[in-house]
Amino acid sequence: MSASTGAVAPDIAAAVAALRGGELVAFPTETVYGLGADARNSEALRKVYALKGRPSMHPLILHVLSADDLKDWVSDLPSAAQTLASRFWPGPLTLVLPRSARVSDALTGGQDTVAIRVPAHPVARTLLAAFGGGIAAPSANRYGRISPTRAAHVREEFPTDLLVLEGGDCEVGLESTIVSLVEAVPRLLRPGSISRTDLESALGKSVKVGAGADTPRAPGSTAQHYAPQTPLELVPVGALSSAETAAAARGERVATLACPPISDPATYGRALYAELRRLD
Repeated sequence: MSASTGAVAPDIAAAVAALRGGELVAFPTETVYGLGADARNSEALRKVYALKGRPSMHPLILHVLSADDLKDWVSDLPSAAQTLASRFWPGPLTLVLPRSARVSDALTGGQDTVAIRVPAHPVARTLLAAFGGGIAAPSANRYGRISPTRAAHVREEFPTDLLVLEGGDCEVGLESTIVSLVEAVPRLLRPGSISRTDLESALGKSVKVGAGADTPRAPGSTAQHYAPQTPLELVPVGALSSAETAAAARGERVATLACPPISDPATYGRALYAELRRLD
């Protein structure tokens, strides 16, 4: 398998067969690797929660091939959704919309909304096209752990029998931006590579940040998500030497993660999770 072209046809065929058989498949997206299940199969969705150790009230993100598929999953499509889909899909943006009656509670965490996006990674798109349906896929890691940005990370998390499609390093390396469109004013529920400014520019109006009293729960938005096992401390460069000395005096092993300039946030985001995993 090639990181540039993605998984080869036999691997895609095996993944499709596994999904149709109610099994789970890990696959790359431009954000992180996902743990995929047939979004219409409630039993398969419950396997996702069980394997990850994820609370069942936490909704999953649904991945579809194109915006044309929204009609099969949502009951109402506001103009803002069409605008954002046209501007950012395929890409790292998840929209929270009113669900249709056919959508399983196991996908939505029992809510009346569904979180949905169209991924850009060629392997994810090839898989979706071959499967011919929606794939629910949270990040392919144990609940509360750092999300995987390489196939090797997935195998570290789940070393037993799990089909993993190879797709190289994830281009974005951070979870998708999540926007709720179920209220009059859009809400940014989870930041990502698509910023609030990007959203407001596309919509031509303001976007609120954070959940309101009636805002649905968003995938991956609890304090337990994306937590490294290694305690982290942010230290300015000028204070690094004294911080290392103090930690060593406490008998702690110290590793220094030097970040690229913040003026290059794309590179920063792409490397962050992989480096945190390396430190662990």
